[in-house]
Amino acid sequence: MTGAISPDRRRFLTAGAAVLGAAASAQLWLPGTARAAEATLPDGAFSLGIASGDPLHDGIVLWTRLAPDPLNGGGMPDTVVPVEWELAEDDRFRKPVRRGVAQARPEYGHSVHVDVRGLRPDRSYWYRFRASGQISPTGRTRTAPHPHSRGGSLRVALASCQNWQHGYFTPYADMLDQDPDFVLFVGDYIYESTPSATAVRRHEGTGEPYTLEQYRNRYAQYKTDPDLAAVHASTPWVVTFDDHEVDNDWAGEIPQDPDKQPHDAFVARLTAAFQAYYEHMPVRASAIPNGPHIQMYRRLEFGRLVRLNVLDTRQFRSDQVTSQAAAENPSLTMLGAEQKKWLLDGLQDSPARWNLIASQIMMAETDLQIGEGKLWYYDAWDGYQVERNALLEDLADIRNPVVLSGDRHFTMISDLKTDYDDPDSEVVGAEFVGTSISSNGDQDQAAFHAEWDRRMPDNPHWKLIDAHRGYHLFDIDRDGIDAQVRVVDTVRRPTAAPSTLARLRVESGEPGVRLV
Repeated sequence: MTGAISPDRRRFLTAGAAVLGAAASAQLWLPGTARAAEATLPDGAFSLGIASGDPLHDGIVLWTRLAPDPLNGGGMPDTVVPVEWELAEDDRFRKPVRRGVAQARPEYGHSVHVDVRGLRPDRSYWYRFRASGQISPTGRTRTAPHPHSRGGSLRVALASCQNWQHGYFTPYADMLDQDPDFVLFVGDYIYESTPSATAVRRHEGTGEPYTLEQYRNRYAQYKTDPDLAAVHASTPWVVTFDDHEVDNDWAGEIPQDPDKQPHDAFVARLTAAFQAYYEHMPVRASAIPNGPHIQMYRRLEFGRLVRLNVLDTRQFRSDQVTSQAAAENPSLTMLGAEQKKWLLDGLQDSPARWNLIASQIMMAETDLQIGEGKLWYYDAWDGYQVERNALLEDLADIRNPVVLSGDRHFTMISDLKTDYDDPDSEVVGAEFVGTSISSNGDQDQAAFHAEWDRRMPDNPHWKLIDAHRGYHLFDIDRDGIDAQVRVVDTVRRPTAAPSTLARLRVESGEPGVRLV
């Protein structure tokens, strides 16, 4: 499905958006099936749009959330509401494939997650919802290739870090035009920061979110961005979280400021944040939170072309380090023992040509010290040196590993090496740290390069650094990965001019990345 989207398709997709969540079983809606009993709801039930996610070769998750008053708790009655859903092979629904009824429950914020199965591989489908006589916008989604499929290609968009207050989400308008097969979002879908009177767009509420209703309102505000809603309606997403979905720089059950957030209070905040995260993301029932815990690391297959390993680098992380000595402590972990074993097992037995790792934070080294010595960036894999270096050694035996990351709010594309103290050490893979959608706003490019270019000699594994807002686009086939750094000229206005900042290439069987 690679290639730019047609103007007609774009007009159709831009019209799409709707929402809901609670597990629902897929069933065939046969002619003559009775409609769900009507409930009387206020207008605007589908104000938060629609989405799909976690594509399988025979299945997809469809999502919406009923919220006629989205910034004030949703505005729904405290009752279960039946929501009809429909999936078809065409955008006019003349070729229906599956239909059913899901229950939008108040305990899940009247969200709906329909896990549709029995679909055909590598196919586009269209879907919509209906509740209380109101019909959602139409969405388009796509299943993954058959598990035994060896050919073909895959187009993937990498996105992260969308701060409402720092700007409009203008990169998504270009992403819609590029028509990816799926969007990989690696964290910071919302920001928990307090409203600012000087921001480009002001956060709702009066402070940081702590309660479930406050997190629901923050997600609802983000969902109203029209460019974000359009890409959700056009393309399946694969998501994971970083820190700002909860609190800046949290690790495990430890907040950034434990002197201000006692343990029990932070556990309650985690519980609320994870609940709201599930309610607003197109993920399966396996991600329904268990109090302050949520299952987020998982694996998706795209034929024999790509195995995608989605990590969780927050829940199992040792407390954030603040010194060189702590960063070299062998007892510290980013992944935890169970997730690390899961990752290595999945890499070692992979049948795929490309083994992608979705990591919220940067894996390659950042040496901030100019000249002799090292000064690492601790809120990344640099803060967990022993585990990171062992993982890089393991990657030497893996076919075509490529790490896709976020967090840094700028583009940083690197070779992955077994020993960053030795410039001649083995290159074992490539890493693309994607820039932000809007976080940091429109940066001064000259100031950025004046600050960071002088560190390039101390980081020879860096191939490209840049501070424009945007995303990365990958066209993957058996021979290689062609990557584009797609950027926009501004996020301070609702529209922007996109362009390709750089093109890069990863060759199959040749670890590392090069500019082309």
